[in-house]
Amino acid sequence: MSDKRFITVHKEGRLSGFKVIVDSKTGVNYLFTWDGYAGGMTVLLDKDGEPIITPLDVY
Repeated sequence: MSDKRFITVHKEGRLSGFKVIVDSKTGVNYLFTWDGYAGGMTVLLDKDGEPIITPLDVY
């Protein structure tokens, strides 16, 4: 398991874009998006509205 709590698993963009971040303690996936100096983050949900959780043994 990684020593880092939050791990970026995917990133697109530079001045604007998004990245998917996984909490290595809980497996919960988050989407962080930005445009210039503005940004926001939310939990990624599946089709049933449940949080997407990555198995912890991956990290």
